[in-house]
Amino acid sequence: MLAEQRRQKILELLREEGSARVKDLSKTFSVSEPTIRQDLEKLEAEGFIVRQHGGAFLKSVPHQVQTMSLEHLENMDKKRVIGRKAAEFVTHGETIILDAGSTTSEMVDSLAAKQNLKVLTNALNIVLRLGAVPNCTVFASGGQFKPPTLSVTGEKAAEFFKDVYASKLFLATGGISFDAGLTYPGFNDLYVKEAMIKVAKEVFLLADYSKIGKVSFASLGGLDLIHTFITDSSITDEDRRRFEDMGVKVVIAE
Repeated sequence: MLAEQRRQKILELLREEGSARVKDLSKTFSVSEPTIRQDLEKLEAEGFIVRQHGGAFLKSVPHQVQTMSLEHLENMDKKRVIGRKAAEFVTHGETIILDAGSTTSEMVDSLAAKQNLKVLTNALNIVLRLGAVPNCTVFASGGQFKPPTLSVTGEKAAEFFKDVYASKLFLATGGISFDAGLTYPGFNDLYVKEAMIKVAKEVFLLADYSKIGKVSFASLGGLDLIHTFITDSSITDEDRRRFEDMGVKVVIAE
């Protein structure tokens, strides 16, 4: 991996996790700690991160936590449409899982009209927003806090989902590849997403078209993990056919 590619992957990881230690990045990218320090110096000079002893954190983290704002806010017009469409698949009285993410969070306003809904989630912003809605019962997982996504992650968070049942899971992703499958910037989220998938009868993947063809660092598994893919109208006919050939139903949000 070239230095510039590695720095982009490091930044992608920090935008997901919020912070990272030099020694962990060194192991993850199989380079020396001095090399990682040079990468972090470069990213700090470009204004993305703040270095601290033994590691670094994303520069926007303090503001995000104080304002409860998410990091990944690209293509929000498409994400809002996808979120509204996804909410149409939820019926009164269901038990559903909402994964943390900027697209899944866009389901919240539409879900407020549902009656007797039970929502399980690892996203603190979703907990706070849906928790104020009458006739909606919200269950939150524990785990390690991730400021950029306002979520909790890790094995503790995964344990929360082991003994539950949900009719539907609305899943987020970092990247979608026909070869690599569903990928994410870091490994910690894989535990949670695997646990969510195991207890859900039906899995909906929510992502705008920019995620198709993107490959992040850690692989969750192939596209056979999902039943329905809800995306925007920018998807090409060829890509849509490839999803359908793999047995995945494609829903276009407009």
